[in-house]
Amino acid sequence: MNKGDCLNDPKLLLEAENITKRFRSGDTYLDVLKGVNLELESSRLAILSGPSGSGKSTLLYILGGLEKPDSGRILFDSEPIDTFTNSRLDSYRNQKIGFVFQMHYLLPDFTALENVLMPAMISGQSDQAALERAKSLLAQLSLLERINHYPNQLSGGEQQRVAVARALMNSPRLIFADEPTGNLDRENAIILLKLFRKLVDDTGVCILIATHDPELAEMGDKTFRLHDGKIVGSKNLARG
Repeated sequence: MNKGDCLNDPKLLLEAENITKRFRSGDTYLDVLKGVNLELESSRLAILSGPSGSGKSTLLYILGGLEKPDSGRILFDSEPIDTFTNSRLDSYRNQKIGFVFQMHYLLPDFTALENVLMPAMISGQSDQAALERAKSLLAQLSLLERINHYPNQLSGGEQQRVAVARALMNSPRLIFADEPTGNLDRENAIILLKLFRKLVDDTGVCILIATHDPELAEMGDKTFRLHDGKIVGSKNLARG
């Protein structure tokens, strides 16, 4: 599929239907998600907005198969991921989904290149093919000269770009980014958002970014607002 096909013929990737989640705190329960419904399409930069503590991270982890909902279902390519075996769920997370977190979670004893290679190694890709792809991704993200640097030798913006390269390593169709600009200054935050925009336009990947920043919430193609455990508003934004 070429770029034009992706843009003109978006495909429904993921559907969340009536997702609920509660957590126990002592003798009481906190209902974090109270029946969330949303749809994500290919070649879209989607924004999940809402104040801190509104359940954005919990929702992303559930959509990505890192946590299970208490009720509801999630369909990826029309298949309910809640019926997946553990091994198939691991494969789904490794091959179909990418994650970028606020804390980049790079392995401190591994170089930038080695961190990016991790998903490929887990999926058993050949060493040479994986190495070439990892170098290509780092080059695309203007990090080729930093491939042998360790995380503590990189700036915050560079560390986050390494995390993006790692998320892209296995060519996922959907990327979840949880407050990815939270630890960046405004300049680097805008750079990262422009990078996400380019990735969506060039590859057809769908990226869902959770943020409490109202300015960033206006930079996507589609926005969802999470409040009191539910999606209380969504809108499609005009694309330039």
